Amino acid sequence: MPKAKKQKFPHLLGSKWTAQQKTWGWRHFQIVNRKNQGKWVFAEMVASCDPQTRFWINAEQLKDDSLWNPGWKPLKEIQQAEMPQN
Repeated sequence: MPKAKKQKFPHLLGSKWTAQQKTWGWRHFQIVNRKNQGKWVFAEMVASCDPQTRFWINAEQLKDDSLWNPGWKPLKEIQQAEMPQN
């Protein structure tokens, strides 16, 4: 019996993300849907404070920590990370 293909991004649905830069006016998002298209996986993101703000993103971009951080980061933590280091 052939081995089943391993699903890319198995824990995508319901995961929470913080954008490094404001995206559509917000930073905190949750993934509410996923779509597989060929070798690509797409995630539908919804702003946590505004369910009307939603968009699709290539899930590969979530691996780029200059764009996204897993979980919801507090604003204070985001601001400290943006401050220049001496």
